[in-house]
Amino acid sequence: MIPSVSFVLTHARVMTCEGDALGVIDDGAIVVEGDRIAWIGADVPARFAALPTIDLGGRLLTPGLVDCHAHPLFAGDRANEFAMRARGATYQEIAAAGGGITATLGPTRAASIDELVALTRARTARALASGTTTMEAKSGYDLTLDGEVKLLEAARRASGPVTLVPTLLCHLVPPEARADRDAYVARFANELVPRVAKLGLARSVDVYCDDGAFTLSETRTVLHAAKHAGLDVRAHVGQFADLGGAGLLAELGARSADHVEQISRDQIDALARAGVVAVMLPGACVQLRMAPPPIAALRDAGVPLAVATDLNPGTSYCETLPIAMWLATTHYAMTVEETWLGVTRIAARALGLEGELGVLRAGARADLALWQTREPAEIPYHYGANLCAAVWCGGTLAHGST
Repeated sequence: MIPSVSFVLTHARVMTCEGDALGVIDDGAIVVEGDRIAWIGADVPARFAALPTIDLGGRLLTPGLVDCHAHPLFAGDRANEFAMRARGATYQEIAAAGGGITATLGPTRAASIDELVALTRARTARALASGTTTMEAKSGYDLTLDGEVKLLEAARRASGPVTLVPTLLCHLVPPEARADRDAYVARFANELVPRVAKLGLARSVDVYCDDGAFTLSETRTVLHAAKHAGLDVRAHVGQFADLGGAGLLAELGARSADHVEQISRDQIDALARAGVVAVMLPGACVQLRMAPPPIAALRDAGVPLAVATDLNPGTSYCETLPIAMWLATTHYAMTVEETWLGVTRIAARALGLEGELGVLRAGARADLALWQTREPAEIPYHYGANLCAAVWCGGTLAHGST
């Protein structure tokens, strides 16, 4: 990486992602000082005249992309499950045959922390190359208390140049604890959550509240413990069955409700009133051959919509947010504007980092992506090509060139 310095980027089509629109400045400029944006606009003030200047030739300059739902912390491979699914096997059938989340436990538990760091950095490098500067990093593929701490420590060590935002995920009851799942839930809530909070290893706690995972009551227990520990809360809800999880998240003032393919109208209204972000995960939805969430109802109610990769080893092995953007604008019928805001400003909101990331404004972190086009629609439209020319993370050129 080239160390960050103060510089000016000129002659760019700047997309700020402020407000409800994309905030395009057709012949814009940005002044970067250290890791921050010092100024943004059309005519660079004279006080910055001595700074090095880079002419971007009219290309599109946007906030670095924010992947607000991702599982990059794992070892192992489940390509065999992809082949089974291609032959028609369902998620539940694969899990019942010993696949799914359980199949990732062995390789992840066996991996050293150095191996986990290396695997995670390889995944974030692929994300960086397509414009991502921030990625959530969920635990959840070890399921022992000490192992989940190890995964979050790996996230801390793997962070940079892509910033990893760690989340403690209550993903599944491990096979060895199924005889007394109540005891596992209690230990997770009463021992692991406060331990992670004390160590500062996570910003939030997530629970997989769905058919075959955790019940609504169990989810409430874990998320209440998270709130008590001072951590943000979110959950996987309604991917396969509506257990009422979205309503619980609205009640708790959660950061996000993720998946929501199955959700009732009253819960949609509750999310809107509480300002909870609904995170759209079209990669997993398409791979599992499911109908999309009720986008029109969510939109009409005013629920903020984010878009993420759901990077994981089983149902969405993809680090590339522009592919998720393509699926959001096609399979989910989201607009280009909704999708761009969903991978920038609203995604940052889902992670509790609104104003710091996902926007181009004075004072925000200088996470920037430069694209080989002038048109925002070109990124999801030309989904088979990587149009990302350069990426700055905190003012440092981390990928590509100008």
